[in-house]
Amino acid sequence: MFKRLGGLFVVGVVLAVGAFTLKWWWPPLLEFLNLRKDTLEALQALVQIILWVGAAILGVISWLRREKATGLAPRVEISSTGEPPSLEKKSSESTLPKRSVSASVEADPTALRRTYLERLFRTCRKLSLTGIDPQATGDDPEAVLDLDAIYTAMLTEQTDQPAEHRRGAGIERETRRLSAVEQLNNHKHLVLLGDPGGGKSTFVNFVTLCLAGEALGKSGANLSLLTAPLPSDEEDEEEENKPPQPWVHGSLLPVRIILRDFAARGLPEAGEAACADHLWRFIEKELQRAGIGDFAPHLRKELLEQGGLVLLDGLDEVPEAERRREQLKQVVEDFVTTFSRCRVLVTSRVYAYQQKEWRLTDFAVTKLAPFSKGQIRRFIYAWYDHIAARRSMDPEDARGKATLLEGAVFSSERLLELAERPLLLTLMASLHAWHGGTLPERRVKLYAAATDMLLHWWEQAKVIRDAQGNIILQQPSLSQWLRADRERVRELLNELAFKAHAGQSDLTGTADVPEGELISGLMKLRNNPDVNPAELMDYLEQRAGLLLPRGNGVYTFPHRTFQEYLAACHLTDDNFPDKLAELGRNDPDRWREVVLLGAGKSAEGADFAVWALAENLCPAEVNESKQGKADCWGALLAGQVLAESANLNKISQSNAGKLHRVQQWLVYLLERSDFPAVERVAAGNALARLGDPRFREEAWFLPDEPLLGFIEIPAGTFL
Repeated sequence: MFKRLGGLFVVGVVLAVGAFTLKWWWPPLLEFLNLRKDTLEALQALVQIILWVGAAILGVISWLRREKATGLAPRVEISSTGEPPSLEKKSSESTLPKRSVSASVEADPTALRRTYLERLFRTCRKLSLTGIDPQATGDDPEAVLDLDAIYTAMLTEQTDQPAEHRRGAGIERETRRLSAVEQLNNHKHLVLLGDPGGGKSTFVNFVTLCLAGEALGKSGANLSLLTAPLPSDEEDEEEENKPPQPWVHGSLLPVRIILRDFAARGLPEAGEAACADHLWRFIEKELQRAGIGDFAPHLRKELLEQGGLVLLDGLDEVPEAERRREQLKQVVEDFVTTFSRCRVLVTSRVYAYQQKEWRLTDFAVTKLAPFSKGQIRRFIYAWYDHIAARRSMDPEDARGKATLLEGAVFSSERLLELAERPLLLTLMASLHAWHGGTLPERRVKLYAAATDMLLHWWEQAKVIRDAQGNIILQQPSLSQWLRADRERVRELLNELAFKAHAGQSDLTGTADVPEGELISGLMKLRNNPDVNPAELMDYLEQRAGLLLPRGNGVYTFPHRTFQEYLAACHLTDDNFPDKLAELGRNDPDRWREVVLLGAGKSAEGADFAVWALAENLCPAEVNESKQGKADCWGALLAGQVLAESANLNKISQSNAGKLHRVQQWLVYLLERSDFPAVERVAAGNALARLGDPRFREEAWFLPDEPLLGFIEIPAGTFL
């Protein structure tokens, strides 16, 4: 087109020049032909007119064609539904700019695909510690780690043998848990369940990262990393000799969707029917917001013709989940039907998907298992290897700190239980690294940091973007909404934890917190008259953190440790130390851990509180003829309280008498055969920390006797 326009323009210029210069070159030409003068003048005028008219006509034609080629004609545009193109004029009614065919044609589909994958790769690779580590901030580069560097393969609770086979006789090999990758490999449509902080979203991001990395040719994150052998629970077992996790589907094109964002920006009004097209339109708009809207038709074509892996994260974690439930199910099931060649992964919290109203048709279901010792060990060493690289730390020093953290976790049953949850293990590793290779000296500080983090997650404002990408506050924080002081909300949780712990029939696991008590307590705190119980119930159902919905009308704590810690916080503010000491003396199996945590909490204020608690636990001197069970248990708890929380380097004269009384009691308990053996061991450990009065420190800890434990043997004849 442009070559033809250029040719017309050149011809027109030649004609114009010829007409202008005619008087110089035309007469010699006619004289050469021997024509008469009057004939010469007539022909010259005629030719000059023809040349000028021809030049003018060609100029007009060239101008008209140039205007048409540069956009005066209607533009061909692609509709947002991905339907065949139609001719239409540019409209100002659309909220998002439409893409012209000229731009789509010029954009290379391979380049668009690569840009899409690069964005996915960068987004999913980032693991932010903001909200996990108290010292991390969003603008701190050290607060963002690489997921592929620290990710630990996850297991599910399903094993490689059906339950009925495991019950049969004659099984010669151990059953093994199936990994999450193997389950994804085995099932075209899969729902992955997990507790809050259990790793569901991390798994979604990791799978997306590896598939995108494989397509991009990345050396660090690819299918080899996705299928890496599982961690071994045996320290000396070489993981390189273990088989890789199965994956037979190659480099599928990943499409990752956070359903919370889709529900806020893509679903129709509540009550209206929803379908696959709503989800596809949302995907298109997200691509346009990212500046790669031209990739939408290519993405749609590949998903329809070749398939891919669609990852839908957080089925039940959307605003107004109960009202939107049916719409979400309609969308997912219709999308699966339309894009029948795609594999689909959906994640959800356990308690919600147990309700039949949430269950998806023709989807297999599996649940993430807690971390095993091998997974914990793998995570700790990967964490410190990556920290060393990011902070220019000496690799040997980093491995040494990893060994210290491993020892701290595996030497404490309580810490080991917490480390089974990936979120809390990440918190411990973060605190350990930021404290120079140690955990807080007092475990109460570790629990306090974890509790504050979970409370922040549970209570914080939720920020969601609208269709135009503007940030809106979908929900304020709980304290802002209620117009109540955050400390009063925390005090209510402390009280609920105490009541739940006191009334729990089973002394293992976590207790139920009735929804009615929680709602009633929060309503009493509110200073906002617009808050009503129904809205508050809906608000809390969407929250995860310090309190978790367990089922209809019931909440619970993420771990028994948090229940005990919150109960201890309540008792340090309620008739302390009398009430705490009384509970510990009379029901030690239920309250022992609460007493010890309460002592640690009270020690943060002043050391005298710890000694006051010890005195209330052990108020009387040893009198073997009058000792009851409560006295024995109180003395043991007093010894443990002082060993864990008292400042033994600086003991006042009045406290020295209390210490001596507790020491005598511990000696008595060691020698009392009817006291449980494990508790006598605990008494011995406390006594070793407090000092055993039976031995003299200044005499190399030999027995406090005239002969220091030696036996005098009289002189005599010996063979």
